[in-house]
Amino acid sequence: MKPIESLVKDNVKNLKPCVHGAEVYGAAEETGFKAEEILDFSSSVNPLGPSQKALDAIINAFDRIEAYPDSNSNTLRQTLADHFGNINKENIIVGNGSTELMYLFAETFLKKGEKALMAAPTFSEYERAVRKTGESVKFVRLNNDFQIEAETFRRDMTGCKLLFLCNPNNPTSKLIPEEVLTEILDAALSQDILVFLDEDFLEFVEQERNITMISKIYEYPNLFVLRSFTKIFGLTGLRCGYGIANKEIVDLMLCAKIPWNVNCLAQPAAIAALKDEQHLKLTHELINQEKAWLNKELGQFRGFNFSAPDANFFFIDIRDTNFTANAIKHRMLKQGILIRDCSSFVGLNEFYIRVAIKTHEENLRLINAFKKTLNPV
Repeated sequence: MKPIESLVKDNVKNLKPCVHGAEVYGAAEETGFKAEEILDFSSSVNPLGPSQKALDAIINAFDRIEAYPDSNSNTLRQTLADHFGNINKENIIVGNGSTELMYLFAETFLKKGEKALMAAPTFSEYERAVRKTGESVKFVRLNNDFQIEAETFRRDMTGCKLLFLCNPNNPTSKLIPEEVLTEILDAALSQDILVFLDEDFLEFVEQERNITMISKIYEYPNLFVLRSFTKIFGLTGLRCGYGIANKEIVDLMLCAKIPWNVNCLAQPAAIAALKDEQHLKLTHELINQEKAWLNKELGQFRGFNFSAPDANFFFIDIRDTNFTANAIKHRMLKQGILIRDCSSFVGLNEFYIRVAIKTHEENLRLINAFKKTLNPV
């Protein structure tokens, strides 16, 4: 038989694995800690975990495991439409985590020879979703303050089919200024470019309702807004995300997606989580309080350079510490603390790390571990 490699499509054969945070199982093998003993600051999810109401909904759904789930998640879609109030169920598609929808969007709309535009640095799965289709990526470097420059994006989007944006951006934790985002959306619309706007972390931002572009899908029929139950809702392991766009985009993606993509536990858990406003209120209070505390504490370390984050994680330039991100990561790991080495992001070098905001007790452990790492006795 021929070598298996010779039978693989080139676009799959050339794929490279994506590096992510939350690699606690690999860290456990490396250190000898149990996975549950490692405090994970590399994954920026709700430090309070999921809502108890969501957990109860999972238990109550156990008797549904023997049946197929609703293939199009219709009850969840209607609940989301009611939650936002200015959209219909037909404007929503639910995915097996928001990552599935990134891949589905690229697969649905990219034709042979077409390009996708995205920032550098930004979330790496956008690039991989495009590469998996066999098509190419064009990167736009952020400026020295890690912000998008509208003029540069407008110029570079010419000739592209898709545009991927992340707001707030991962890993920089920066919001795109409203006027910049509007300018880019206007330019994309005038050139018939589809825009994939990832708002997975926006619900950690205080003025989220005023910033989101969900209400703009009628004004921008080329716009797809991504949201997730992974981040603020803490349903990370259940894999549930959703996208909001005009009905034509959603209908095409519904036809292209695999059936039964969201399981029978994730759907009711997401519905319950969405309705638990008290849990979200407590989450916002914790994040705001701990963000201010960490901003002060992290700022006391010589060699840490960063600006106040917009999302629930800090993006830190560490070059003045004389350590690389990899070195700091492994020193922290010896203390049972996992942080994100950002050197795998396109556009970044080996001198950037990312740390999530967690509970006060956990944040205190983080600070103490940094003290031992950066100022060893």
